[in-house]
Parts: sequence; C-alpha cells; structure tokens
Amino acid sequence: MYDLIIIGLGPAGVAAAVYAGRNKLKTLVIGEELGGQSVVSTNIMNWIGMPAISGDQMAAHLAEHLKTVEEDVEVSQGVRVTSLARTNSQEGKSFQVKTAKNEYESATVLIASGGRRRKLEIPGESEFIEKGVYYCTICDAPLMVNRDVAVIGGGNAGLESIINLLPYASQIYLMEITGQLRGDKRTQVKVLQNDKVRVLLNAQLLEILGDQFVTGLVYEDLTTHGQKTLELDGIFVEVGSLPNSEFAKDLVEINQYGEIVVDPLNGRTSVEGIWAAGDVTSLPYKQNNIAMGDAVRATLSICDHLAKE
Repeated sequence: MYDLIIIGLGPAGVAAAVYAGRNKLKTLVIGEELGGQSVVSTNIMNWIGMPAISGDQMAAHLAEHLKTVEEDVEVSQGVRVTSLARTNSQEGKSFQVKTAKNEYESATVLIASGGRRRKLEIPGESEFIEKGVYYCTICDAPLMVNRDVAVIGGGNAGLESIINLLPYASQIYLMEITGQLRGDKRTQVKVLQNDKVRVLLNAQLLEILGDQFVTGLVYEDLTTHGQKTLELDGIFVEVGSLPNSEFAKDLVEINQYGEIVVDPLNGRTSVEGIWAAGDVTSLPYKQNNIAMGDAVRATLSICDHLAKE
C-alpha cells in the first residue's frame, strides 16, 4: 500500500517524485521512458537554468535527482499503466493501478503520463511510415542527405526539426496550416534566415504520394483553395501530441481532446484522491517547465490531503 503512485516518468513525474520523496511519502513511480517525449530532442531551448540541453542530458539529470529520494521512492521503468480504478481495502478508500504484469494499491494517484505524437490521419501516411514519413528528426534526419523534405507544423517542435535537418537536406519546406508560425521568435529568425528553408502558410495536407517510398504530397492552399503538389523525399510530422489518458477515461473527467480536466489551483481531478499534471491535463501551454511546476503544486496538495486523513 503506497501513499502515492505517480504515473509517468517525464519531467512532471520526476518533479512530483522528488517532492514526494522529500516529504517522506511512500511513493511508486511507473513510466515507460525516463524523460518522456523530450528524450528525442537534440536541443531543448526552454529548460530553465541551462541555455540549451539535449534530451539525453535532461534524462540523465532527472535520473540523478531521483537518486536523492530513492529511500522513499520506488521506480518502475519501461512499464505502461493499463488501468486505474477505485478499490475499497481494509485501510479505507484507495486506488488500484494495473500494468500488464502487476497491480498496485495507493491512497492517492498523480497522473503525469504526458502525451504521444499526433499523426496527420491522411491517405498515404500509414503506408509510408519509415518509408519517407517520420516522426523523429534526430533519428532519421541523416537519411535525408541532399534530399528535399517537408516539416509539417510551425510550432517549436517543427522549428527544431528544421534545425536538425539543415546539415543534411538540400531543400526544406516548413508547412503550417494556419497563417503564422507558432514557435518562439528567436528560433524562427534562426530558421528563416537559412536559404534552404521555404515557409508555406495556410497549407492543409491532403495526401502523401509514393511508390515504394514517399515521392511527394498534395496540399490545399487555404488562401486560394487550390490544390498543389510538392515533389519530396521525406516528410517529418510535428503537429503536436495526444494525451496518454486512455487508462483513466472511465474514472476521471476527460474533455473533448482527451485531456484530463483539473483544477488549475492544485491539479485535482474530478475524483477525490486523484491529481494530474503536465501534458495529459486540460491546462494550456504544454512545456517542460510548466509541467514540472504543475506537478510540484499537485504533489504539495497531495501532501496536505494525506496529512488530513
């Protein structure tokens, strides 16, 4: 029987674990990968305290910080939570957390399970995954030497993808469905001043073309409503993420986007005893620093809750 089970090993989950350990809560942290979605990033520019850090370096720092509370915090890595439910034990109200092989019981739960990469859901995408359609530039940019590519998405992730591709690709199209880029201005300047980069705004993708590998894409210019075709060798998708909330959808309130609805003051969900923090929640601005702060606030709220029990 744990005081707290934290679901997720990204920045939010680790921040919560550190604060839980410092407050001597008997804690279990369950997650698939230490560092979460940001592990694949080559250059995280918004990690406060360091001008830039790679995803691997960030994960190493998180792991080192976790060691400082290992007396009170147990870590189960490489594991996915499959269900979360209420249970009535002899010790009173509690929650049951299940994985594929084990089940655990806890007085409280903090969901910090983050998100996963969103797909385009257009014809040709699934057929050409790893055959010209990619979701990780750090992994696959070296395949694009002297090739023409498109990056889909004008947020920070899309801009970072272009930076990763610049040493390899000959031409890079940055395609954004809205009328403006959404990434931070400093990174925009760095990207747009390179002659390899061409920005296509108001561009809605319709279809990915190919034979054995990607050969191009079809998009609609939302300004003229005309369809256009680009000949390409690779497409890198950076259109945001989907919350990893499926295991909790039958228990806590979920909004139309699949995000867990929380009280912004303390991270409480619709179910007493369950909190949530980070990218899995309904709060805006999915950022590492914000996720960690929200997780700390939620953990302190959990400490107050347990002290009153």
